[in-house]
Amino acid sequence: MSSFDLNLARVFVLLYETGSVTATAETLHVTQPTVSYSLAKLRRHFDDELFRRTGRGLTPTAGAQRLYEPLQRALAGMDAVIRQDDDFDPATMSGRFTVALSDLGQVTLLPRLAAAARERAPRVSFTVRPLDVDAAESQLRRGELDAFVATPVLTSHRTVRIPLFHERYVGMVASDHPRIRGASVTLVDLAAEHHATVYGPHGHVVPRSLLATHGLLERVAVDATRFTTLPYLLEHTDLIAIVPEYVGEVFTASHRLRLVQLPFNTEPIEVALYARHEASRSPSERWLVQFMADVLGELVSPAQLPPSAG
Repeated sequence: MSSFDLNLARVFVLLYETGSVTATAETLHVTQPTVSYSLAKLRRHFDDELFRRTGRGLTPTAGAQRLYEPLQRALAGMDAVIRQDDDFDPATMSGRFTVALSDLGQVTLLPRLAAAARERAPRVSFTVRPLDVDAAESQLRRGELDAFVATPVLTSHRTVRIPLFHERYVGMVASDHPRIRGASVTLVDLAAEHHATVYGPHGHVVPRSLLATHGLLERVAVDATRFTTLPYLLEHTDLIAIVPEYVGEVFTASHRLRLVQLPFNTEPIEVALYARHEASRSPSERWLVQFMADVLGELVSPAQLPPSAG
């Protein structure tokens, strides 16, 4: 592949992954007309429109979808060779990254990331934004985010989803709850108690779904906007809340709370890291994605432990 062809391939891959002439131009440090000119050449070369403009940006045609994987693979191979002297060294180089986390992520995952960064990359800093699952992929595509962590499975050809760990749900009550005293609750117990739930753009919809499945939404006494309000709410009331188990363990370590097993099985949820495709990342962004995957992938929740270890 000639240098000129390599440049065209890079334009194609970036247009496919970002869905934006503007974002592609910014990534390549060229003007938008330059990208548009390259797209015209690509269309003539492949005799295909390749991308159609829609309300969500540039949408690839079936022809573009067939071309993407071989071109991306060839480009990644070339980049692996070219980038050998273009890596980000976290020990000596500085960088500021913008990541989106839910309020739960900011309480439970951010401390792990920050502690590891202070040790491994002391000149790296983070800007943390609240996670909006409906907007996060667009923010990532526009370069407003470098990465985000979410539980909903978001499928888009413009992002990469990297599984981190699994979670399951448990009940959480005040340590001196007047009625719930054992290590588990029955469905009758749940039906008799009043609940606290959380509703918002954070992506944790399972607790409310479980209550709805068992006809218990009418037992919700408090519907908050943030999970981080729950520990303060529960330790001063007789309410019960359904929360991810690892999160519950963090809350019970610092509040007068305890966890109880639910009377029904819940499918473990997978917490995942989302980022742009590797070809669209800068050297520092490639380091960030690997760093976050390494640090958060080390987290083992009870949902991942064998029965003998749980």
